[in-house]
Amino acid sequence: MSADPCHVVCPRCAAVNRVPRARLGEVPVCGRCSGALLPGEPLALSAADFERHVGRSDLPLVVDFWAPWCGPCRAMAPAFAQAAAQLAPGVRFAKVNTEDEPALAQRFGIRSIPTLAVFSGGREIARQSGATDAAGLVRWLRQVLG
Repeated sequence: MSADPCHVVCPRCAAVNRVPRARLGEVPVCGRCSGALLPGEPLALSAADFERHVGRSDLPLVVDFWAPWCGPCRAMAPAFAQAAAQLAPGVRFAKVNTEDEPALAQRFGIRSIPTLAVFSGGREIARQSGATDAAGLVRWLRQVLG
């Protein structure tokens, strides 16, 4: 890892923080609210939070588009959380409830759930639909992210 600064959006207050890449694994905290920047667990995103995390963070963002009524979505939630813990701190994981954020689902053409989308550099770079286990998710993300 290098000492180059990495922009990380705080999951609590949405402030953009600069963290040296070499220190991402040292449990960095937000300069504004002192909350953990990389808690190693998926965060729930609203439309406003989504824009900030995709557009301002230098970390890849894996988004689970899901709904509370979806059985496969609920079944995959523990695997998604395991993958988040396993790939932290270099990858951020988030969930977007398509029932609460239908405009985001429409904007990204989400036709089936769960759908996983990977964002990097402010744009979508990969997508996968359907439930998967933690090992399959980690393997897919390692291929996508190199």
